[in-house]
Amino acid sequence: MSGLATNYQVCIAGTGSYLPDTVLTNEDLAKRVETSDEWIFSRTGIRERRIAAEGEFTSHMASKAARRALEQAGLAADDVQLIIVATITPDTLTPATACYVQQQLGASRAVAFDISAACSGFLYAMKISKRLIAAGAYENALIIGAEKLSAFVNWEDRTTCVLFGDGAGAAVLRRAEPDEGEILATEMGTDGNLTHLLNIPGGGSACPITSTNVGNHLATLAMQGKEVFKHAVNRMKEAAEMVIERAGLQPEDIACVIPHQANLRIIDAIADRLAVPNERVFVNLDKYGNTSAAAVAIALDEASRSGAFVRGDKIVLVVFGAGLTWAAAAVRW
Repeated sequence: MSGLATNYQVCIAGTGSYLPDTVLTNEDLAKRVETSDEWIFSRTGIRERRIAAEGEFTSHMASKAARRALEQAGLAADDVQLIIVATITPDTLTPATACYVQQQLGASRAVAFDISAACSGFLYAMKISKRLIAAGAYENALIIGAEKLSAFVNWEDRTTCVLFGDGAGAAVLRRAEPDEGEILATEMGTDGNLTHLLNIPGGGSACPITSTNVGNHLATLAMQGKEVFKHAVNRMKEAAEMVIERAGLQPEDIACVIPHQANLRIIDAIADRLAVPNERVFVNLDKYGNTSAAAVAIALDEASRSGAFVRGDKIVLVVFGAGLTWAAAAVRW
């Protein structure tokens, strides 16, 4: 038996999410930059977003979402074997935010590390964890998307500061029993030729923040919105179609599509191209804005708990982010 390959089925055993208490509305932003609720909502579909409290870090939000996922999954923190945190706003450059999460949860036996794939990070973590569990390397994994984007936003730039918010979402993956759900198919991709379209140019080794450039907002998000939109729609459509085909599904089989929550126009375009009616597309963008790696994780938790789909339903998650990166997953719940 030792030489035989394993291929365990993997299910999502629990989900959780956390949003900070502070709400920043479009009207609040209009007091800080030249904008309005109508201008923001008509272009993005966002009404408000959540902002982390002073002293509340990415790891704190990640841990709170993780505890809710562990509780739903019935898994003790000390039994977690793998923790992957997807984030572009880590507590520190090193050690990884996942290490802080491990410590806060008391998950002393887990291997913990971060991945950086921007808005696609949570589904990157899902694919990695699924493969490791399916191969028998681990029995379970805790994957988390968490971001404190308010710390990396230029609050003087109305084209970007209106888009982003803070929060965290988590999921527990484990080996599935025969009568349980299953992650049916996953896909991820990258086009490094388009790194310039969406980035945080400063703060790394290529451009350290110094006393001479500290006022240039180099450690904040910069984006070429129109170009990002075009690539986002095309890549998300392709990735979603791939997992739908691999899972043997038709559009009518899909109970719910959970897309990255970045812009309502992108979400509507994806629904149209996948031939899925809007009522089967989950949207919470209006409440939270774009929370990057956390967005699809938060949406998955809220959709599940609100009854947007039930046990046995097929769902599709699809995302796109800086890198440029994209990913999708088809799941039997």
